[in-house]
Amino acid sequence: MQSEFSLLYREEATETRELTRDLGIAFVANAPLGRSLLTGDTPDFANLAPGDTRGRHPRFTPENFAKNRELVQRIEAIADEKGCAPAQLVLAWLLAQGPDVIPIPGTKRIDRLEENLGALRLDLTPADVDRISALIPIGAAAGTRYPEGGMRGVYI
Repeated sequence: MQSEFSLLYREEATETRELTRDLGIAFVANAPLGRSLLTGDTPDFANLAPGDTRGRHPRFTPENFAKNRELVQRIEAIADEKGCAPAQLVLAWLLAQGPDVIPIPGTKRIDRLEENLGALRLDLTPADVDRISALIPIGAAAGTRYPEGGMRGVYI
């Protein structure tokens, strides 16, 4: 089973995983970095390159982006404490959700791939996982995962 699953968008994934776990099916988490929002290195979305599909996502409208950026700053603070990149922290959080969760972060650059692999070296305690989860509660993200037409393609 593959669907978006990240700290920002996890309500549907959490519900779906109850069934996939019961059936012994792995959950492939796409967009685990929130389409770059959770990396701590988000571009100026007012100047996205032509064709960049993120420009169509409600999470990136100016009012939603500002709120989501505030949420990410909470994660950046913990990443600083742990001496890692925010992307590494959120990928380690996702890996800590269980052995049935397989994140597939998209990347176009080798340095980002190497950064993402650094998540494997982080050892989060259950208390860390709970703390990170509490910083961005389910439903806290501003804006839907996809534009309205795209949301109809999700089970919602």
